[in-house]
Amino acid sequence: MITLPTMGEASCAFCILTWNSASYVDRCLDSVLRLPFREVKAFVFDNGSTDGTPEHIASRYKSEVSEGKVVLVCADSNTGTTRSRNALLSRIPEGTDYICVLDSDTEVYSAAFEAMCAHYSANEGRAIGVMGPRMRNEEGELQFSGRSLPTLPIKLGKGIPMGFLRSIAADAEVCDTPVRGGLQDVGYLLSACWLLPYSTYREVGPLDEDIFYAPEDVDWCVRVHKAGLRVVLAHDAEILHAYQRLSHKKLISRTNASHMRGLAHYFVKHGYLFRSKRVWDPAIAWVR
Repeated sequence: MITLPTMGEASCAFCILTWNSASYVDRCLDSVLRLPFREVKAFVFDNGSTDGTPEHIASRYKSEVSEGKVVLVCADSNTGTTRSRNALLSRIPEGTDYICVLDSDTEVYSAAFEAMCAHYSANEGRAIGVMGPRMRNEEGELQFSGRSLPTLPIKLGKGIPMGFLRSIAADAEVCDTPVRGGLQDVGYLLSACWLLPYSTYREVGPLDEDIFYAPEDVDWCVRVHKAGLRVVLAHDAEILHAYQRLSHKKLISRTNASHMRGLAHYFVKHGYLFRSKRVWDPAIAWVR
């Protein structure tokens, strides 16, 4: 098992996507660059923003760009979440200790990353492949950042405009696994904030580019499980997630259509619709 360093001894590369994020990105990047890692680099991929996001980053963080602390990559159009994140992940140099996949509508805190790095450093038993913090929005509401794996009934229930069915589907997503030492094993983590060792990326590989927008986070976490690694939510780490959600603004949209195609690909790839447990070792009874 690889011994991972604590925060002050570690290097961390952040992979941040932006798309019309001008009103969010300063808070995100400022908070990242303040973190007391031994070395911090922010790799930013702009997905064809039309609100001046990349120009704003290039201007406001001119010195950080020139020093290599911020690396800005720009696309002419929206390439989705998988190809853009893979483009950033492929730029991270060997020898980096941690990778953080992060949304641009977040604000991160030193205490959260100190706690997560401490868990990695002290972890015993089956190795942690990826970890995420708890997340709250600007109203202070806690988001379900660690969830049970999706099934077709869960997805249908969440999509039907009937409150009681949505409530049942939302309840089915909640993991009832125990919290031990501040950590809870979950089916998957929302990719708004993932902290993982570089070794996990090397072992599991890049995101599945057959999925344009979602559920690329679910698919990748399933692959972490299949590699024999843990997917955990750190209850003693917390960040702000303003939640610039795009897929629920319109019921019928290109984004939601892409999401449906991604779900179909995911279910076919992993061979289940109703019981995600069938893709696991039966000993892992907590998976729904």
